[in-house]
Amino acid sequence: MTVSPNPLEILNAQIVACDRCPRLRTHCTEIARVRRRAYANWEYWGRPVPSFGDPDARVLALGLAPGAHGSNRTGRPFTGDGSGDFLYPVLHEAGFASLPHASSRDDGMKLDGLWITSVARCAPPGNKPTPGELHNCAPWMDAEMALLKNLCVVVCLGRIAFDGLLTREQRLGAAITRANYTFSHSAEYALPSGLTTIASYHPSLQNTNTGKLTRPMFLEVFKRARVLAGLS
Repeated sequence: MTVSPNPLEILNAQIVACDRCPRLRTHCTEIARVRRRAYANWEYWGRPVPSFGDPDARVLALGLAPGAHGSNRTGRPFTGDGSGDFLYPVLHEAGFASLPHASSRDDGMKLDGLWITSVARCAPPGNKPTPGELHNCAPWMDAEMALLKNLCVVVCLGRIAFDGLLTREQRLGAAITRANYTFSHSAEYALPSGLTTIASYHPSLQNTNTGKLTRPMFLEVFKRARVLAGLS
């Protein structure tokens, strides 16, 4: 008996093949070619990074973009860098992740009730995608969120992800006033689409090493997401 591919798997394959942003494709390919000395023996992924998680997810974690030597190396969101080292232990404690640490696509990690994606699918120079590159990537997020039929909560990891979600609401036809949606850690909003969003500082080393984002702060966000999503 032939099993038809999950629509999210088909979409992920299309994302991996995307070449809409020449600057990003050149940057990611060059990083994969040169490599960081610590990962000299790795075969870098070097392509747009597909999303990861539970197709029946009620919660979406929306990030900024792959890290140059993290996801761009491993091929899985938040895997292989400092942001992921901070994120996955919290997801494990909150009941979303099967393992407390993520190292590669083959480490056996499973997510339950959660899907992880980002507003940009390629590692950008300086961690700063251009507005045009975010615009090019937006249709992937739109298609993906439409396929997540049980989705009801979006945790936005950082201001750019938060702005990206609000822009999606506008693409759906919502006449929202941005002044009514202020980004701050743990800020919570009901959106016109019916989704609820919780904002969080991004788990970058810049935020976690300085104490701007602590583990208890981050854990509280995902515990709240479980409550809003109706997950026991």
